[in-house]
Amino acid sequence: MTTTAKPILPDAGLDAGELAAWRGLLRVHAAIVHALDAELEAAHGLPLSHYEVLMSLGEAPDGRMRMCDLAERVLLSRSGLTRLADRLERDGLICRARCSIDARGSFACLTDAGQDTLEQARQTHLEGVRRHFLEPLGQRELECLYAAWERVLPGAAR
Repeated sequence: MTTTAKPILPDAGLDAGELAAWRGLLRVHAAIVHALDAELEAAHGLPLSHYEVLMSLGEAPDGRMRMCDLAERVLLSRSGLTRLADRLERDGLICRARCSIDARGSFACLTDAGQDTLEQARQTHLEGVRRHFLEPLGQRELECLYAAWERVLPGAAR
């Protein structure tokens, strides 16, 4: 006797509105990230993931962050950030320094070349964010999105 298992639907239990909101978030995120990445690559030869690391370091005191903190900030695993940092270091955009208070830890430090690359790419990135995300929405819609994400984030961060 052969039995056929019913497939489990990953969206079972969501109503049409919930499913549309969830899938909309995923589609918009993917499309905007793809567009921003393509623009940075075309204009500067810099993937969005590299830009995000440079941006985080550029905002950090002294242009440096502990690798574990940087991984959390750019939403990468430690091993993923290590591989990305290897590429950025090879390209001369960052360097690494030992952490004096934790022998196992290290800092990623923005180099002068990394700062120059960040400054060149920043305008392209901000123009893309404005064009792909901010301009299609009104001020009230942006405020509503911000308020919604502030309510969702604490539960998602657990």
